Amino acid sequence: MKVALVHEFLTQYGGAERVLDCFLEMWPDATIHTLIYDEKKMGRYYGKAKIKTSFLQNWPSFPPAGYKWWLALYPKAIEQFDFSGYDLVLSDSSAFAKGVITRHPTMHISYIHTPTRYLWSVTKEYLENAPIPKIIRPFMPPFINYLRSWDFKAAKRPDYMIANSENVAHRIKKFYRRNADEIIFPYVDCSRFTISKNKKKYWLTVGRQEPYKKTDLAIYAANKLGIDLVVVGSGTHMEEFKKIAGPTVTFTGRLSDKEIAKVFEDCIGFIFPPEEDAGITPLEAMAAGRPVIAYAQGGALESIIPGTTGEFFNDQTVESLVNVLKKFNPNKYDSELIRARAKEFDKEIFMTKIKNFINEKIS
Repeated sequence: MKVALVHEFLTQYGGAERVLDCFLEMWPDATIHTLIYDEKKMGRYYGKAKIKTSFLQNWPSFPPAGYKWWLALYPKAIEQFDFSGYDLVLSDSSAFAKGVITRHPTMHISYIHTPTRYLWSVTKEYLENAPIPKIIRPFMPPFINYLRSWDFKAAKRPDYMIANSENVAHRIKKFYRRNADEIIFPYVDCSRFTISKNKKKYWLTVGRQEPYKKTDLAIYAANKLGIDLVVVGSGTHMEEFKKIAGPTVTFTGRLSDKEIAKVFEDCIGFIFPPEEDAGITPLEAMAAGRPVIAYAQGGALESIIPGTTGEFFNDQTVESLVNVLKKFNPNKYDSELIRARAKEFDKEIFMTKIKNFINEKIS
């Protein structure tokens, strides 16, 4: 079976790229189709992969928006990939990848991380925080409407859709007016983590340091309670977060997989303040046997078991998080039970579910 993979951008490494890695492991001869590939940043991950880029690949990128200056051309660029001769196109999409055009007999299955966030669920926040020059801002609302119309039509193109969570399945139905054909939660590679007996006295939060990750809630809570907090990851708001951090907050920047596994294994617990589509970092904490305190929305509701693998705070506020942290008793949780829950989302289970779904539809 000749397989093509479609991934919006290969410009930074995160949870979506881990899903792509898994697809590439299942079909090592597949060609990755992507709008833009940053070889300097991503070559160590995909230097040996077969990659096809769009006509935007060599277009100039300059501050403040970088390659996002060409946002208006993304629909046209994704539509111009040619998939004739392929048996299966497997896209993983949080925006444009689902919009590729295939023709019979090629089958297109799209793994949906989320309906495009800035078009449907956080449009106001996007327009307020995006690095858009003032001269362009008046034109953004009609442009967003144009992209929303394209995105709705593009969501009709895949033959089958897999949602990465029940949370996302609900949004697919709400925004795209179609039902997800399957729900397969993202995986955690449990083999990367072990349960350490050497607990340290810090709390941990991990992620891209962007506004929607709500790292500031964890920082303010640590400041208020005087507890040690380690913040892992980099992003455009790193300096702002450093400015509000008290003396008990430490920033590590981006870490290797091995280093991240170590900080998970040695923490008291993991703080997860954002509302995520699914959420892989809570699963990583649980794979290390560490409990999670998470905001009670999104995919976290599908992976965390209150009282067994962690707790929820109900309002996305500092006060709500502080109240849960005050009551937290680390001796209440059994590390082996926590890790057992993570194993329900292990990589091998994810791969089996994906293969079974595809084989069923292809046959």
